[in-house]
Parts: sequence; C-alpha cells; structure tokens
Amino acid sequence: MFRRSIYKSAAELRAMRPAGAATAAALAEARRLIAPGSTGLDLDSAAERVVAEFGGRSNFKLEPGYHHTLCVSIDDDVVHGVPTDRPFRAGGIVSVDGGAEVDGWNGDAAFTVVIPDPERPELIASRTRLSEVTEGSLWRGIAALATARRLNEVGDAIEEYIEDAGEYGILTDFVGHGIGRSMHEEPPVFNYRVDRRGPAVRPGLVVAIEPMVVAGSIETFVRDDGWTVTTSDGADSAHWEHSVAVHDGGIWVLTAEDGGAEGLAPYGIVPAPIS
Repeated sequence: MFRRSIYKSAAELRAMRPAGAATAAALAEARRLIAPGSTGLDLDSAAERVVAEFGGRSNFKLEPGYHHTLCVSIDDDVVHGVPTDRPFRAGGIVSVDGGAEVDGWNGDAAFTVVIPDPERPELIASRTRLSEVTEGSLWRGIAALATARRLNEVGDAIEEYIEDAGEYGILTDFVGHGIGRSMHEEPPVFNYRVDRRGPAVRPGLVVAIEPMVVAGSIETFVRDDGWTVTTSDGADSAHWEHSVAVHDGGIWVLTAEDGGAEGLAPYGIVPAPIS
C-alpha cells in the first residue's frame, strides 16, 4: 500500500514551481545549442549555468557516481547517456534528460531532437516520426492523468497511443516516478499496462512521466561507462519526460514553460496554475 506521504500539501506544490522552472529553462538552453559540431559537454555546461542562475543545483550530480547536469543519449542510446566531447552529426537523434534542485525541491524532464540532414530525408523522416510518437504518448499520458482515478491509467493511455502509432517498442526496464524532495520517489509511473491499479490520483500527487520508445527490440544493455543504456539491436530511440502536479484546480506541468497548455490543447484540457 502506498503511504500518504506521496501526496504533497498545497504549500509544498507551490514550493516545487521554481525547480520546474529551472529545469525547463536549462533544457531550453540545451535544446538551442544542438547542431552539427556541438557536443554533449557543451549542452551540459550550459544547462548547469542556467540552473545556477535560478539559484539551484544539478540533481543529477546528486546521484552517486554521476558527474554531469544532463544525460545526453544519441541514436541507439536510450537513456542515461554520459555527455562527451564527441561532436553531434547531421541526422543524429539526440535525447536530453535533465533536472534541477531548488530550495530542496526537484524537477526532471527530457526531450528528443533530430538534427536536420538534407542528404538523408528517409532517415530524418523515420527518426522524426519516432520522436513525435514518443512525445505524443507523453502528452496522452499527461492528459490521462488529468481525469484518471488511479495512476496506472497513465500507462494504459501511453501504451494504447504507441500501439496505434505502429511498430514501436516501449522500454519496460525503466519507468517514471514520483518526485518532490528527492528526484526519484514513490510511486512508480508505468509507461505500459500493468495489472494493479496504482495509487489514487488526487491533489498533491506529483509524478515524472517519461516514455522511452524504440524503433526495434526493447532489449538493452549498459555501455562500459556504467551508465548509458543502449538498444541491443542498434535501433533508434527517443525519450520525452515532464514533471506534473495534480492540485485542487487541476493539473500543471511543472517543467513546461506554458504549464502544458500547448501539449494538452488537443485533448481539450486547460492546465491550471498552482496558486
């Protein structure tokens, strides 16, 4: 049984807003820098600077043994990629995951970008489609959270979206999570259907929803750096994530600059700011 402590008070939800804003700003700056010739370390240093400007610190660096503000995963690397000085290439698919801790509260989010390459239109089209499907499944899951009675309805919605999109795989070894005083808290947030219902969705629940989708097999391995998770068959991957709060007025995407308005609009859901 999940403890009541997974639910935050109204004051605690308000206290989480700065960490979400810092995370959103840091990832926006990292996204701006992605281009042929730039590197994961370029993104990492820029994100760290932005987090500091918000009065925060990298929560990724609080993970034992990890020394970066971001995870940068390229092509068949799915998640937890360690930033390096290897230049990005045209046509690459790059997933960036990052977070911030501000005044003891955490934010966590991720996005995927396909770097344009006019010489390889078919590759760009397939990688763009993969990223769009993954992002779409994230927003479908967030929309489900807005009306769900139980948390695992989110995973039902994500898997249904992916199934309707075509032949893609959802990683099952990695899931979303609660977030608050720690970056990773209870409860788990599944990106796929499970038998149990999960905890009740009610005001005070804050979760990071993060589908990781691949174009081939869901089997993975960890590279020699001890962190980077990679598809076993070399298939492309994409990763999208947001931290989302449920409160008395509705839901608010803490790590989206508009609170999730654009992503939720197709579902007729208007996010409500946390007051």
